[in-house]
Amino acid sequence: MLKTLALKHRSSVSALARKYRVTIDTAHGKRRCFEARVEREGRQPLVARFGGIPLKRQKTAVLTDRRPVPVAARKELISRLLAGRCEVCGGAVDIQVHHVRKLADLNQDGQSRKNTWTKIMVKRRRKTLIVCADCHTEIHSRSSTAALTQ
Repeated sequence: MLKTLALKHRSSVSALARKYRVTIDTAHGKRRCFEARVEREGRQPLVARFGGIPLKRQKTAVLTDRRPVPVAARKELISRLLAGRCEVCGGAVDIQVHHVRKLADLNQDGQSRKNTWTKIMVKRRRKTLIVCADCHTEIHSRSSTAALTQ
């Protein structure tokens, strides 16, 4: 703190230490600290203190640990997988993930009639689709969409 103030005010650290050094009364006796005080008319002064606290260990202190708050919710893809349902037909057998390289490939102007799975992916703006094995085979069997999928 003193180095920052010394640089700001273009002064030496020792000069600022002399200027802001005070002794205060605490519950543990007199303590030395650094204090900046701004007096205000009609109001209490603004006081900023650095130090003045005892560094003695408190043997009778009670620590209460709080449970950590979960950082983030589950990823959407994991939640969709755990649902265990095909997002095209609603089946629940042999669930797999279909993935395309780019969403832009699904919105090609040359496609006059889009498939159901393409519409779902474009609407959700997702590159993945949770499908059953039958739907996944059907998606990959189409020759026009084979270039789009991995």
